[in-house]
Amino acid sequence: MSHVKAGGTAKNTRDSAGKRLGIKRSGGQKVTVGQIIFRQVGMTKLAGKGTSLSRNYTIHAAKDGIVTFVQRSKKTYTGKTVRRTEVQVI
Repeated sequence: MSHVKAGGTAKNTRDSAGKRLGIKRSGGQKVTVGQIIFRQVGMTKLAGKGTSLSRNYTIHAAKDGIVTFVQRSKKTYTGKTVRRTEVQVI
């Protein structure tokens, strides 16, 4: 017979790498065309004036300028009004 008893199974050993989401340029910082301002999953922040939204919802600068964040009211699909942050380049 073996002298080592059977070990249990490890169930919580899997983990994925971080996706590096979030803010890349803060309010008041200068940006140039094409620079990433905010990386997100879904529309947590809205793309405003001077910005563009890519297919994976990343907000890029569409022109040279300074980044600003503004609070806006936006209607949802159900008609409810919620507060959202809009990213702008002025």
